Amino acid sequence: MTRAARAAGLAATLALTGCALFTPPFDIQGHRGARGLAPENTLAGFKRALDAGVSTLELDIGVTRDGVVVIHHDESLNPDTTRDARGAWLTAPTPRLFDLTWLELQAYDVGRLRPGSNYAARYPAQVGRDGEPIPSLAQLFAWVQAAGHDRVRFNIETKLTPARPGDTAGAAAMTAALLAVIHAHGMQRRVTIQSFDWRTLALVQADAPGIPTAYLSAERPGFNTIDRDGLWTAGRKRADFASVPAMVHAAGGAIWSPHFEDLTPELLRAAHALGLKVIPWTVNDPADMRRLIAWGVDGIISDRPDLLRTALEQAGH
Repeated sequence: MTRAARAAGLAATLALTGCALFTPPFDIQGHRGARGLAPENTLAGFKRALDAGVSTLELDIGVTRDGVVVIHHDESLNPDTTRDARGAWLTAPTPRLFDLTWLELQAYDVGRLRPGSNYAARYPAQVGRDGEPIPSLAQLFAWVQAAGHDRVRFNIETKLTPARPGDTAGAAAMTAALLAVIHAHGMQRRVTIQSFDWRTLALVQADAPGIPTAYLSAERPGFNTIDRDGLWTAGRKRADFASVPAMVHAAGGAIWSPHFEDLTPELLRAAHALGLKVIPWTVNDPADMRRLIAWGVDGIISDRPDLLRTALEQAGH
């Protein structure tokens, strides 16, 4: 099956469910906005990603104690990105999002990286901006609508860890809160929901079957969500399937998003044969981008969407 045929098939399916709006020929996803260029998961970062020409804003969500869906990667405030109301950097242990109200959360500034930290060393091109709070998902939707960005899509990751259920809202509560915000802002046609915790994706498919789901996976030495007796994969075990794409297909996913170093041309072909799109994460080196583009992936999640656009242009896209 060619990429064009796969895209046409998915577009037809989404049209039937009322969820087709705009499907880019290659999906340029800005990871946490554009983490390599601007503060992650902030309105400033999402604006920078749009300036870089992304087709999709990739972001993470959690839920506060009073039920507000907020955009943040970690279950607790990150001491390498967070300062308090006095401008002092936080030290571990830091508060969990789920222990704070929305109003309490607004006292923190996540507009730059802690100087001298390993995190800052990883992203030397990031330009900080003081006074950036953690936004709510509703604020992002409202800002995008007000600014007239009527074609950009959102790839929203539910952040929860099945082995630590008390650290966040539960899978059902988080999914319900997320879907409520999406419906309230009429964004059903413009979102994909992704997760390493496949329980939330099953809930999305049951409660909002028109919204595409992206199944994240990692088989890295320090982080393996596949070889864990089904803990991350909603009970599905790798030994029962021919491949990870086969697991995603059996679960009802539309997209497989593996760590880019886990992907091979053979697995890509297997996924495409099953009708899955393949969008690996998180690819920041131009050589890796060019290799994956040549293989025929359907999109790439990157901290540097500016470099990804260049790689695509060089490849003739």
